[in-house]
Amino acid sequence: MAQNMARRRVVLVQILALALAAVMPLLSGGVDIQQVRVLAAKFNVTCVVVFGDSSVDPGNNNYIATPFKGNFLPYGKDFFRGHPTGRFSNGRLATDFIAEALGYTNEIRPFLNKRLRPVDILHGVSFASAASGYDELTANLSHVLPVSKQLEYFREYKMRLRQLIGARKAENIIKNAVAVMSMGTNDFLQNYYLEPIRPKQYTLEEYQNYLASCMSDDVKTMHSLGITRLVVVGVPPLGCMPLVKTLMNQETCVEKYNNFSSSFNSKLQFKLEVARTTLGMKIGYVDAYGIFEDAVNNSKKYGFIEASKGCCGTGTIEYGDTCRGMSTCADASKYVFWDAVHPTERMYEIIAGQAIDSLRKQLMA
Repeated sequence: MAQNMARRRVVLVQILALALAAVMPLLSGGVDIQQVRVLAAKFNVTCVVVFGDSSVDPGNNNYIATPFKGNFLPYGKDFFRGHPTGRFSNGRLATDFIAEALGYTNEIRPFLNKRLRPVDILHGVSFASAASGYDELTANLSHVLPVSKQLEYFREYKMRLRQLIGARKAENIIKNAVAVMSMGTNDFLQNYYLEPIRPKQYTLEEYQNYLASCMSDDVKTMHSLGITRLVVVGVPPLGCMPLVKTLMNQETCVEKYNNFSSSFNSKLQFKLEVARTTLGMKIGYVDAYGIFEDAVNNSKKYGFIEASKGCCGTGTIEYGDTCRGMSTCADASKYVFWDAVHPTERMYEIIAGQAIDSLRKQLMA
């Protein structure tokens, strides 16, 4: 009897492995949700917690005194019920798709939401703040939440979780949660290249090293707070952003900006490998650079018809408040960029596919 049960387990694992091998999220952005949920259950994934900038902020900035908000149309025009939430896109973010694939919720809630429900606490929340970065100065310049404050709110989240289900269950949820961290763009575009403080202190390469060290320190703090599974999203090719191309008066991607984006990602990955070894954490990496580069260069492969400009306004300079009330393209799903900086919901879905693939290979192997 015991031998039969053991054989069944082996067969089940083999079937699961074959099924998962068939998942190809990078090609289409599509994810076989049932297969992912089987895997999540197998590895007891409990919830998703999110740290970062506008790429993963579902609306925390709505509740703080900052001009960096996206809680007005046309942002959110393709979201559920067609209303803006604070997400800097026409619809959902990659983290929303990740949480849905894992079986928890189809939209991650902002932790600062005044009407956060117990079920939201259990499924996971986002602490991210648009315009934030690895450098604390980046967030302070924009009056948004630096990573240190996001981690402070995470401590508060743990307390609320303990009050809800007890200390032992709460620690188990945190231990088996998947944390996502996505930022870095603002450190360069809204800090180093606009403000005089950091360029006087660091060369570009020194600043990259500084940011990578900040990220490493954040990972250590997360580990000390009980996080054991982490997915870090690299920075995209900044030179392909419509805004950057406009400012640099180029029609094609600005090679200089892409080169330092790629260089910075290499430094991030080195630090993450050190963290895997020294902390014993399971850490996945999402190659946002490669995904965007492929989408821009091979648009038709993903069903895009426009990769050079955004869907909002002229698509060349508008983002944030300058996008407010602007007309948009007819079908955002055919565009890589929603505004001159941020991706469309469709592009976020493709990024989520790679993130889930990273979860499968690097966190649940």
